[in-house]
Amino acid sequence: MLASPRCGAKTRASGACRSPAVHGRKRCRMHGGAQGSGAPRANQNARKHGLFTRDAIAERRQIRALLGETRKLLGEMK
Repeated sequence: MLASPRCGAKTRASGACRSPAVHGRKRCRMHGGAQGSGAPRANQNARKHGLFTRDAIAERRQIRALLGETRKLLGEMK
């Protein structure tokens, strides 16, 4: 029991959880290692606004690049 791997969760007191991890997982039964714990795969309920979808991130990068080019052009015009 003492040689088993420990749970990797952090407690409220910012220390490590001392419970043993569930076999084949990194967390103990209290911190998400239990059977059936956690959200289902492709959980649509966890998606609230789409701010961090691949498309939204790519769009923000394009806008940022365009603004950078515009600033550079305006700086050269002065």
